[in-house]
Amino acid sequence: MKVIYILLGGLSLGLGVAGIFLPLLPTTPFLLLSAALWLRSSPRLYHWLLNHKRLGPYIRDFLEHKAIPLRVKIISVSLVWITLLYCALFVARVWWLALLFILLAMALSWHILSYKTRR
Repeated sequence: MKVIYILLGGLSLGLGVAGIFLPLLPTTPFLLLSAALWLRSSPRLYHWLLNHKRLGPYIRDFLEHKAIPLRVKIISVSLVWITLLYCALFVARVWWLALLFILLAMALSWHILSYKTRR
């Protein structure tokens, strides 16, 4: 099971890193999943992730405060709406797909904004 947890943690880490650049992929949940999987399978990888210069603060900040910084909330919600509104207006060829993009933007915004704000 340890090998499976390590591999799933690596996959989750990859998705988390991709989420930094892709607005539809969340970063923190995937990094938290990686940390949880590696905590159970590889203390060395877990400590590496928590002490990583760029990725560690995402995890430590969320674990300590259960909150998202205001700047991150603003950027995340803005990118979600810019991306999905563009898709709804210029990519979707049928009305129901455009509506799906808008509903997805609303759901993602609600999810992001549902966390406490850390200033």
